[in-house]
Amino acid sequence: MSRRAIVVGGGPNGLTAAALLAKRGVEVTVYERDPQVGGAARSAELFGPGYVSDLGAAAHPFGIASPAFRELELEQNGLEWVHPVIPMAHPLPGGRAAMLHRDIELTVGELGVDGPAWRRLHEHFSRHPIETVENAMGPLLRIPPHPIDMVRLGLPGALPAATLAGLLFRSGAAKALFAGSSAHPTLPLTRPLTAAFGIAFGALGHSTGWPVARGGSSAIVEALAKVLVDNGGRIETNSEILDLRDLPSADAVLLDLTPKQILKIAPDQLESRYAAHLARWKYGVGVHKIDYLLDGSVPWADARVSGAGTVHVGGTMGEIVAAERAVNRGRMPDRPFVMVTQQSNADPSRTRAGKQVLWTYAHVPNGTAHDVRPLLEAQIERFAPGFGDVILERREWSPSALETWNPNLVGGDIGGGTLAGTQQLFRPAPTLHPYRAGRRGLYVCSSSTPPGGGVHGMPGMHAARAVLRDWSRST
Repeated sequence: MSRRAIVVGGGPNGLTAAALLAKRGVEVTVYERDPQVGGAARSAELFGPGYVSDLGAAAHPFGIASPAFRELELEQNGLEWVHPVIPMAHPLPGGRAAMLHRDIELTVGELGVDGPAWRRLHEHFSRHPIETVENAMGPLLRIPPHPIDMVRLGLPGALPAATLAGLLFRSGAAKALFAGSSAHPTLPLTRPLTAAFGIAFGALGHSTGWPVARGGSSAIVEALAKVLVDNGGRIETNSEILDLRDLPSADAVLLDLTPKQILKIAPDQLESRYAAHLARWKYGVGVHKIDYLLDGSVPWADARVSGAGTVHVGGTMGEIVAAERAVNRGRMPDRPFVMVTQQSNADPSRTRAGKQVLWTYAHVPNGTAHDVRPLLEAQIERFAPGFGDVILERREWSPSALETWNPNLVGGDIGGGTLAGTQQLFRPAPTLHPYRAGRRGLYVCSSSTPPGGGVHGMPGMHAARAVLRDWSRST
């Protein structure tokens, strides 16, 4: 007898779970509130025909290495990854920049005195990127698929990023390069385990790269949807689920939602202890996003930065540490950490007529109404004098605007909840079965489950496997 599953929410995790189940012969329907699926992995021509902007996620170091995306063979279903000349650059005070090259030896050579230490920290993991991702992209409280590699990552990775960088590196360039990668989870760099993020991001840059999706991040979603539909799945757009009781009967319901939305649609249908844990869920640092149309390239002081796909704009490690500490304490720093992605450098199909489409966001306190644009643009101007002169148009997204667009982005939190404290170990509740939602047949597959945020589909893959395991045990 065939099984039936319903997925509420058509983001990358929901679509991944749905596609994996459909490939196993499950009858799957995805319900999505918006006219298009994709969640925060959509793209649009914000500045007119021929100018493609990513509305949410931009560069995808974990996407290209994702075991979930590999299992679904997205590259055989229309997705094409394209790589910039340089995966990541980090401008420094004084006009030079540190570079994360695909070739680790180039990075080592440019880091001078810190080159050997950089190689020792990253080389093993850059040789084994898939094993590194498989270890990192799942619940921490489990036996990892590659235990020896996990121990090798865990020994230095358990340290705060600022501490590890201070112990290993002597130059400001290496410290800043490592700090920028370690800042992706929006935690203070003085917190334990933040070094693991810096190691993983750096190792992926030296191996599988930090690519973008040709034509926009929506190409990832389109490939996921194709796999789902080709295997008999259905997608119902413009179908907001306001109450779980409105759903048709199914053997499993998977929620690509964060705790706030789960409690809203199932206020009295969850086990009381589980609901209480969801009610205590804490959301993390937000982002303030600005998309730009530029009259040419960004005038970086170090011209090599123009070849980078991602640019970490934060200055020295000390400045990044101070900025991330401030936003985690609810204060807006004068010099926020800013992420910049120059997708059209790697993918010319996103623009025309010599213009550049630029993607940026700054880390900000959750839900802040602060006027962030002057601070964000001043940060870029520090390292790209004349930046303001090349701006033709901009589209600005405050934390509240992001949440209105996508309710999963609570207060502008793009990670589905902070990784601080016990929430890095227990997502979204203290249980060894994080994908079960405390009620038979109900599961969670969003970024509020391990391993957290990002467009890699791993919460969806783990949730789908949990469904299949439970079914196998019940037969």
